[in-house]
Amino acid sequence: MPKMTESEVDEFLGEPGHLLRLATTDDAGAPLVVPIWFIYANGRVYFTPRERSAWRQYLDRDSRVCLLIDESDAPMRKVVVTGRADLVHALGHDDEWRDTYRRIALRYVPEAWADAYLHDTIEEPRALYSVDLDSSDVLTWRMPAQPGENPLAVWAPRYYHRGV
Repeated sequence: MPKMTESEVDEFLGEPGHLLRLATTDDAGAPLVVPIWFIYANGRVYFTPRERSAWRQYLDRDSRVCLLIDESDAPMRKVVVTGRADLVHALGHDDEWRDTYRRIALRYVPEAWADAYLHDTIEEPRALYSVDLDSSDVLTWRMPAQPGENPLAVWAPRYYHRGV
């Protein structure tokens, strides 16, 4: 299965509508995966939990995360990032970065809905986190779709007993 180029990753992560599945570990060490909104800018994935989100508390305890951004339709692009979530803005500093949260919301809902959502939840403190792709392990792949690519090479060679 072909890997994505850096420009393909930038393009894919910049497209609206893709959900980020964020994996953290709970207090007992069990994995927790939550689907959330995000924005990609300057080589970083930004996301925001509300104060009472369980996974925000898990990030405070252990900043190690795994991010999955993928799509179900062809070319079935997938980006998996294993790294650390950096706290960009702590709880209670929402006014400093509310424009970023609005940009996140606008990737998923129409402007009127985004503005109504922000207005209705303005009293709910949020934190802003980011994960730097350059300092993380990043795995990518997509279905073979380019000229000259083997259309049957949909799995990495290590998954075959005899190779492809």
